[in-house]
Amino acid sequence: MEPLNVIIADDHPIVLLGVRELVERYQRLRVVGEAVCSSELITLLETHRVDLLITDFNMPGDAVYGDGLKLLEYVSRKFPHIRVLVLTMISNPLIMSRLHELGVLAIIQKSQMHNEFETVLKAIALGSPMPGNVNPSTSVSAEETDLKSRVSRLSPKEYEIIRLFVSGRGISEIARGLNRSTKTISAQKISAMRKLQVDNDLDLLSYCIAHNLFN
Repeated sequence: MEPLNVIIADDHPIVLLGVRELVERYQRLRVVGEAVCSSELITLLETHRVDLLITDFNMPGDAVYGDGLKLLEYVSRKFPHIRVLVLTMISNPLIMSRLHELGVLAIIQKSQMHNEFETVLKAIALGSPMPGNVNPSTSVSAEETDLKSRVSRLSPKEYEIIRLFVSGRGISEIARGLNRSTKTISAQKISAMRKLQVDNDLDLLSYCIAHNLFN
């Protein structure tokens, strides 16, 4: 069978190295490029014949392509023939649902890189049916249950706005990147804070950092 051309996108050099190492174990998978931001990724997709994209969900974006859902929605529209694997630490069910709607081949938790990810790569290399995602353990503490309950109330847009805000972007910058008004972004941020039960920006930042929401 002809080799499948693979692009890897992640802003962490160690992750890039580790993913490349796993991919190159399979003769049918050939890495043809790596990207550390959304602009680099789109350039590679436009200039190479690509069969498979392996990309981080959280990655430095820009006003044109962004990252997260915005980037993946763009890739889905412009490159519908490319199969996509998403690497993430996110477990928000609404985000997961939207990724599946976009036709993402598999969502791999970064904590499962050396078992679930290898299983998925092997299936792709052999042309086998895609295995079902490994479900996380249901044995969680009351605190974890409360955290998941709060986060699950966020809409995908609210989740994205909070993630961008916590990464250091201001409301105006987020609005430009998502092509929305600052009034809309501010209202959605306030709604998200209400659902997370935090009263101000400092509490929001502290809450997200303490619970490692966005890694």
